[in-house]
Amino acid sequence: MNTNMSQKDIPQSVRIRTDDGNEYRFDAIEAASELYGVNRSDAVARACDDVARLADALVDILERDDLTRRQQREIADQVDRATSFEVDVENSAEVGRE
Repeated sequence: MNTNMSQKDIPQSVRIRTDDGNEYRFDAIEAASELYGVNRSDAVARACDDVARLADALVDILERDDLTRRQQREIADQVDRATSFEVDVENSAEVGRE
C-alpha cells in the first residue's frame, strides 16, 4: 500500500475501463481470478502485489554468477516475449515496463 496516502485519501472503489480498445483487460482479470482462485478484485490486488516481487526475483536470477551471458539473454528474451516487461541484460540486469 502506498504509505504516502492517508486512509481518507483512499477511494471507496477503483474502476478499470474495459471499453474503447481495453476489452482485453477483462480477459486478463478473469485469467488472474482463475489463477489465484479468488474474485476479480482480489485477483487484481494480488497480481499488482506479485508483479514487483516477480521483477525483483527476475533481476536476482539474471545476475547470478553461474549463468552464462547467453543463458541470461535467453531468459531475458523469453520473459520479454511472454510479458509486458522490458528486460535488459548488460553488466547488470534491469526490468522495466514497455
